[in-house]
Parts: sequence; C-alpha cells; structure tokens
Amino acid sequence: MIHFNEPPFTGKEFEYMRQTVEAAHICGDGMFTKKCHAWLEERMRSPKVLLTTSCTHALEMAAILLDIGPGDEVIMPSYTFASTADAFVLRGARIVFVDIRPDTMNIDENLIEEAITDRTRAICVMHYAGVACEMDTIMDIAARHRLPVVEDAAQAVMSSYKGRPLGSIGDYGCYSFHETKNYSMGEGGAILIRDIKNRDRAELIREKGTDRSKFWRGEVDKYTWVDFGSSYLPSDMNAAYLWAQLELADEINDRRLGLWDRYRRELTTLAERGKIGLPHVPEGCVHNAHMFYIKTDDIEQRSRLISYLKERGVGAVFHYIPLHTVAAGRKYGIFHGQDRYTTRESERLLRLPLHNNLTGDDVSYVCRRLKEFYG
Repeated sequence: MIHFNEPPFTGKEFEYMRQTVEAAHICGDGMFTKKCHAWLEERMRSPKVLLTTSCTHALEMAAILLDIGPGDEVIMPSYTFASTADAFVLRGARIVFVDIRPDTMNIDENLIEEAITDRTRAICVMHYAGVACEMDTIMDIAARHRLPVVEDAAQAVMSSYKGRPLGSIGDYGCYSFHETKNYSMGEGGAILIRDIKNRDRAELIREKGTDRSKFWRGEVDKYTWVDFGSSYLPSDMNAAYLWAQLELADEINDRRLGLWDRYRRELTTLAERGKIGLPHVPEGCVHNAHMFYIKTDDIEQRSRLISYLKERGVGAVFHYIPLHTVAAGRKYGIFHGQDRYTTRESERLLRLPLHNNLTGDDVSYVCRRLKEFYG
C-alpha cells in the first residue's frame, strides 16, 4: 500500500528526546526549543519566532496580539482549514470569505479591497500547497487601509515569494509542524513576529499571561501574572523531535522537490491531453513540495478515481470543504461577492501521496495507475 502520508522520521529523534530527559527539562523552552527558535529566526529572517503547540494556537496568538474582538471582521479565503477561521471566531469576529484564484487555489488578491468595510480589522491569507499568495498586492492593500496581515503558512515552511520566506512578510506568520507536514513534531507550530516590539506581549500570551520568559533570561527576579494568556508552548521533547528534521531541512526539501518534479514530468502527457489539471507555481514563487495534486473534471470523476486508486493500493485524498458552505461557516461568516471558483475547484482537486518515505518507483506506480484510469 502506498500511503497518502507517513510522518517524517530521520533517525535522530529518539536520541534527542533522550537528551531532554537526561537534562531534566522536558517542559517548554528547553535546549531544543532554543535550537529550533534560532534556526527558524535565521532561515526565515524573522526577528522573533516562538514554537507553539499547533498552528491553530499560533493563529490564536496572532488574533490576540491584534486585539481582535466582537464585531470585528477578518477577510480570508473560504478554501482553507477550519483553524484559519476559528482563531478569529474565538475572539468574536465575523469572517468575510472571498473567492480564490483557480490557478493557485489561493485567495484572489483582486477581490480583497472590495470586501473591506469600516469593521475590517485584519486580512488573513493562506498559502495553499506551499505556493505563495500574491503578497505584493495584498501588502499594498493592507498598507493603504492600515490593516495588519496574518499569513497562515501552515503548509509553507521553506517556501518563498520573490526571495522572502513565507510567514515573514505579514505582521504575523503561522507555521504547522503537524505529522502531515514536511517537518513535524507530532502536533506543533510556530508564530513569526515581524515587529520585535510585539515580542514581550507574545511571550506573555504564550506563557499563561506570565513574564516567565523574562525570568529565565534574568530580566526579572521573579515571574508573575501580568496579562491574560494560555499555555501555548510545546514540550521540549516535541522540539527535540522537530530539531532532528530541521538539521536536515535542505536535504528533506530537495528530496520532496525531486518527487514533486517526477510527478509533474510523468503526468504532463495527461495534462496536455486535457484529462487532468496540474499545479501552477507563479513566477517569483518557490514552493516546498508540500503536496502534489491533480484536478479532475468534476466531483463524480474524482470519487471514481479515489476508489480506483484505493483498489490498486494507492491512498489519495481531497480537502477542503469550503468553509462558507458548512454549518459553522454560515453561522460565523459571510461570503462576499460571487463563488465562481471556490466550490467548483475544491470539488475537482485530488491530492496524491507525497511524503519523506515515498520513492521514485512509488511515484511512477501512482502515475501508471492514473494513466490506466484515463485510458
């Protein structure tokens, strides 16, 4: 069976986790957390990065740092994971969904401005499949309307836009290190903070509202409850698992890109015959091979193809159900404008297996089965 996903594992994870136990510090902000912070700050060119217990919690921290509250509106795509909206709904905001671009499945930057009202407090973009949104346009709109930008870069670690790492462009960037991502700590994430002046408050929020981080740095002689917050910092054992992969980040990235390129080469003939659609990476965007997807004719064909592949030992999945079409989306949000592409394109998209344990032969096998299906 060729699994759709297998959690990443390099072989050093257990050794590093053992070291955290021997150091008698398995809770948050230990030696491996510090290693991960330093690596991410350097590679992502971010003044401050904090590991979190999930990308969901990183998004929640961003919403708190932006003082999002009841009655506020936040603009985002409907084609995204529930967490993108949940983070702001928990603060009482109403979500304003706009349509996506069919080529990248990202928010249509040309539809954002007309969705802005006097209640708009933020723009949240999601970089689907590790391919960047059109950030120059989005940041220009945000600047003219004095709105902060949150990047849901859950799928975009090691991706860039015109030379800038995704997650480092907006006011806040949020990464995921879930087991389905290129680099994993089981459950986990990170928040990137563009303006260093927001560091102290972010640390308070992440540490139950206390100034414990300042205490550990020797900046205060005791730590106390300063503001509201929650427990958003992960165990150092989780960070140890992640560090084993960040050490080999380039090697992992190159391997995944090789598998992605092989999919594209072997499926180009099907695309040229008009049987399937293939991913599009705009000029100036460098992706991280987080996923490889194809587009079928419609949802019925996709369902038949999923069954066909499953019978032949290939796991393939789809996502997302557009948020504005489901119960919570209708309760907490509104779709601005016309849904020209969000629903239609979401019903065509099918994700193929792509993970660190996949081989070139596996990719060729999947492609042969696809060619058989399409005759």
